[in-house]
Amino acid sequence: MKQIITFLITLVSLNSVAQEVITDINNGIDFPVVTTETVTPVFYDKNEDSLVSIAVNLFTDDIKRVTGKRPQQLTKINKEKNIIIIGTVEKCSFLRELEKNKKIDFSSLKGKWDGYMIQVINNPFKGVDKALIIAGSNKRGAAYGALELTKQMGVSPWYWWADVPVKKKEQVFIKSNVNINDAPKVKYRGIFINDEAPALSGWVEENFGKFNHEFYTKVFELLLRNKANYLWPAMWGRAFNDDDKLNPILADKWGIVMGTSHHEPMLRAQEEWKRYGSGAWDYTKNEVVLKNFWKKGIENMGSHESLVTIGMRGDGDEPMTEGTATALLERIVKDQRNIIEEVTGRPAEVTPQVWALYKEVQDYYDKGMRVPDDVTLLLCDDNWGNIRKLPARDEKERKGGYGIYYHFDYVGGPRNYKWINTNNIARVWEQMHLAWEYNVKQIWIVNVGDIKPMEFPISFFLDYAWNPDKWTPDNLRGYYTQWAKGQFGDTYAKEIGVVLREYGQLASRRKPELVDENTYSIENYDEAFRVVNEYKKLLEKAEKIEKQLPKDYKDAYYQLVLHPIQANENLHKMYVTVALNKKYTSQNNVKANVYADLVKELFIKDSLISKQYNKELSGGKWNHFMDQTHIGYTSWFDPKNNIMPSVSYVSDDAKIKPNNEIIEVIKSSKEEAIMDTNTVFYEKDGYVSINAENYSKANNTNGIEWKIIPDIGRTASGVSPFPVTAAAQDPNSGGPSLEYTFYSYEDGPVNIQTYFSPTLNFHNTDSGLLYAVSVDDSQPVILSINREKGERAWAGWVANNIIIKETTLKELKSGKHTVKIWMVDPGVVLQKIILDFGGMKKSYLGPPETR
Repeated sequence: MKQIITFLITLVSLNSVAQEVITDINNGIDFPVVTTETVTPVFYDKNEDSLVSIAVNLFTDDIKRVTGKRPQQLTKINKEKNIIIIGTVEKCSFLRELEKNKKIDFSSLKGKWDGYMIQVINNPFKGVDKALIIAGSNKRGAAYGALELTKQMGVSPWYWWADVPVKKKEQVFIKSNVNINDAPKVKYRGIFINDEAPALSGWVEENFGKFNHEFYTKVFELLLRNKANYLWPAMWGRAFNDDDKLNPILADKWGIVMGTSHHEPMLRAQEEWKRYGSGAWDYTKNEVVLKNFWKKGIENMGSHESLVTIGMRGDGDEPMTEGTATALLERIVKDQRNIIEEVTGRPAEVTPQVWALYKEVQDYYDKGMRVPDDVTLLLCDDNWGNIRKLPARDEKERKGGYGIYYHFDYVGGPRNYKWINTNNIARVWEQMHLAWEYNVKQIWIVNVGDIKPMEFPISFFLDYAWNPDKWTPDNLRGYYTQWAKGQFGDTYAKEIGVVLREYGQLASRRKPELVDENTYSIENYDEAFRVVNEYKKLLEKAEKIEKQLPKDYKDAYYQLVLHPIQANENLHKMYVTVALNKKYTSQNNVKANVYADLVKELFIKDSLISKQYNKELSGGKWNHFMDQTHIGYTSWFDPKNNIMPSVSYVSDDAKIKPNNEIIEVIKSSKEEAIMDTNTVFYEKDGYVSINAENYSKANNTNGIEWKIIPDIGRTASGVSPFPVTAAAQDPNSGGPSLEYTFYSYEDGPVNIQTYFSPTLNFHNTDSGLLYAVSVDDSQPVILSINREKGERAWAGWVANNIIIKETTLKELKSGKHTVKIWMVDPGVVLQKIILDFGGMKKSYLGPPETR
């Protein structure tokens, strides 16, 4: 019943996500963009900002992509039967005239940031029957409105970056009742191109020569089509403003707000310091040189729309010297703001600024360092998708507000992860929902590595930043279907959505760079074999869809869906085969030799999969994007080349041992007797295993409701209390709890293990995030999921993508029992519960459910 209700809610929510206004049927009422006889011209004011002209070009180009016919672009109204107008409410003379004559009301749009309105109006001008109005509150709003329509016509934001075919139509009409009035909820929404070697760098050098304006124009267009407006450019060995003087000029023309990363202050790239700096990157020793260096950055900014990073870290994304005083950093910020005032001739607060509390910089803030109120505080995750800090519930609002710097890709400990997409958008949703609810609304920027192959999570991150109220735990699964529909059409959208969702959950269990032959157990619970089988079944499902797709969709499908499954399936199979080789080598069994040969085959197959992506996909268009090494890590940084895991051979006359891989599962009558419901669990082999979503009862009290977050767990969904801003609860006074019914068969102690998503102590309290556990009528025991401090504990949480906490109940009688998980703090996501009576064995994912 619970699943049926969730499914119905999902359907209702999905249908209300956006107003779909495109049709190819001529009913004589809807607005004609292109018909078999006519093409409606597009009008714009030639005195508008250059981005409006760019938007008109994109709009008319897209219509030609869809229909084969390009509308005329005109700047003077004539007696056309129908017209399309694209412009801003402030600068477009046509729109101002319409409003003056009370043909349309733009009052709800004025003053909005990046907003747009789409309407059809009758008799706009003398001699004109109808006008399709695409009006922006600013230049970007006009572009977003135009591109929203062409996206609905069938031009994916990823038409170039992932070769998604344009959906062809002979005719295009806009429904006459169209009434779209939209604007973003988060002000600055963007990406950081980072860790770009060897993949992106090799591709750029091969196709563009360097990171020049031709390359960045492709990036700017991608951002606009995804309704983004903010960019931190590629930085390792690159200097956006210096590599090509047209880069910043075109960014401004395309309406992209430029910034620099957390350790590149005052709009100057680290590479520029290498080229033009002198002396030490140390303010105590080289203040004058650094001031002049930074001043040049603000001079280069000119009138271009920018977000200026302030503060200072060590050179090359390193911490500053040990024991850096906050007073020094405060002085640096003050001096930087003086430079901004000196160069711009305006108060510093007029120029938007951001201070990134990245890594050790957050420690300075926690110890009392402050910056002026107009500066946006950019809070950060831990580089692994777990937010480190959020404002307190009662914290005073800042004029500059708060932002989040998030990661889909990272170079650093406990290990690099930048080969393929391993981001589960359920977790992205849950963490960014926390940020939104705690008033982090000024900046959302995400490190996307090389851009490809992060297409799907990029889309979700930017869509969610546009409207965080749109997606909820009840309709989140609908996003996969909607996105698949946008790339591949209606026919297979649901099936492809399921494949994307299942892959995201499997791939996020552990980064492939961290997987080895010891990750999953080949001895206990068939774990390693189950994992490989899950990938195998998913690959079969994906390949079945691929065979049915039209030929022109196959390259896009390989990039966006099939390749990461194929690559991860092969990788996991290889490591399990290595484990079997070691097992049989230890037994002096000749089967070891079979597995050694298979490891070699699978290692070669990995390179062939990469070759298919690099050399065969879209005629070699994406060569180098799969150059990233991912096999053979021995420390946090990658080896220069993939290194095949070591294998061993035994002599041909070795003694053959019995096959220990055949496991028989025999159910006792006692187990069968209680398996009459999905929410009753039983002891099996000395343990009880429960997925958190399968509770017997959810006690929702004090305005707090337990919600299932679908697919967020390593093996299932997770459960968390909402709202995430709720006050802490006292379990000894009742309060929200989850109940799980189970049977045990022995008297004795029980160790209760609770598995949580690796959420960090984002309020930086001494106790960490708390929850409580009890059995039957026992008093709840309050525990912290993340009180531990230090690199080692954190590294284990993120590497394993789980936090496991334990408490022991000294005596439990056999029979029927109820274990309760009590809410104390919000923001905690429960995935799994294990009651260990002494029989649980070692495994990565924990034993399967016993129900």
